[in-house]
Amino acid sequence: MFRAFTLSTLVCLFTLSNAVQAEDWTSWRGPAGDGTVEKGDYAVEWSADKNLSWSIDLPSRAGSTPVVVGNKIVLTATIDTQNGILCYDQAGKELWRQTIGNVKAGKHKKASGSNPSPVTDGKHVFVYYKSGDFAALDLSGDIVWQNNLQQAYGEDTLWWDLGTSPVLTKEHVVVACMQSLPSPSYLAAFNKMTGEEVWRVERETGAPEEAAQSYSTPVVTEFEGEEQIVVLGADFVTCHSAKDGKELWKVGTLNPDQERYFRSIASPVIIDGIVIAPYARGNTLTAIKMGGKGDVTKSHVLWTKTGLSSDVPTPTAQDEKVYLCTDKGTVACLEAKTGNEVWQTETPKHRLKFSASPVLAGDLLYLLREDATCFVVNTKEQKIVATNKLGDDEFVVSTPVLTNGQILVRTFEHLYNIGGKSSKVSLR
Repeated sequence: MFRAFTLSTLVCLFTLSNAVQAEDWTSWRGPAGDGTVEKGDYAVEWSADKNLSWSIDLPSRAGSTPVVVGNKIVLTATIDTQNGILCYDQAGKELWRQTIGNVKAGKHKKASGSNPSPVTDGKHVFVYYKSGDFAALDLSGDIVWQNNLQQAYGEDTLWWDLGTSPVLTKEHVVVACMQSLPSPSYLAAFNKMTGEEVWRVERETGAPEEAAQSYSTPVVTEFEGEEQIVVLGADFVTCHSAKDGKELWKVGTLNPDQERYFRSIASPVIIDGIVIAPYARGNTLTAIKMGGKGDVTKSHVLWTKTGLSSDVPTPTAQDEKVYLCTDKGTVACLEAKTGNEVWQTETPKHRLKFSASPVLAGDLLYLLREDATCFVVNTKEQKIVATNKLGDDEFVVSTPVLTNGQILVRTFEHLYNIGGKSSKVSLR
């Protein structure tokens, strides 16, 4: 059940003066929610002797992406046996740490109890864990409210490790849960200041077995003057009103043969009123025109591409183009309206895959492989212009963070800051 709140807690929230700034990285897909940032002075090459400002040891392995708000870097990880939150300044100095609930350990070798990434509105940071623990903290590290969604709504029935991150609308913090019965699947919104449920809608689609399960994160967007939430998973794309969660439209062609194991990991990306949805374990990419009412499967699917998609990395999009990196490292640029391929290039073959999602800064596309090798692709030249390696024993599934001229790379063991003043840093 939800924890009670004090008047002083609410007053504290209202009087916080921090606000989201243009250079903040507010969620795992960045300030625009689509993996893009403005062109900036970001490093293209780095090594132990070049452009590597600092690195710090983390208390445990985890796959969540940090957020940056003002001069603070906030990330989640296990601290001893509890769900943890850590805050560092821009020099890598730890400012505070906090714990919330007991850890529910990860099952998969790429996962942990801290897969969901935090999200911030500039006043507080919202965190969510595999254990179901869900909380808001202020920027001093004090817990504002906390509850446990699994205790409130039903146990986790995912076969693997919870990965869906919370997202923010103008008024609420929202969590999607897509899993197998008997526990419910739902989309729910909570008051940012109290954690109390504002609305919750059922999202049962009838998808078979593991296909009913999703690890993807919703996308919040504006369409025709209305704030909306797009959700991918359980064989459907659904669109909901951010005001009350009401389903506005749905598309259900993602699993026409009712394959039992089409669980989804990658999230959608939206560009110019078009939803780009990776599905079918990286085998299909579907474009959907937003709008309409009810089931718009027959009227609003613009195109579906087979054989060029991603299972884990979420695409990015900009200027009517979609940029994707497949799990095995094929990089492609497509026209959003038609699905026509503009160009394609390949990263070197490797036994490890790409789990981190691509980030686009101006003309530069940053692609981070699981061995902490980052490929920088110039999208105008349509080729790899740099290959950078962080140590020999690193493993990474977290998306790189590009903000204020610096690149943050969070591996299972360390946090690296790339950019700014160069200094010799020991690469692990």
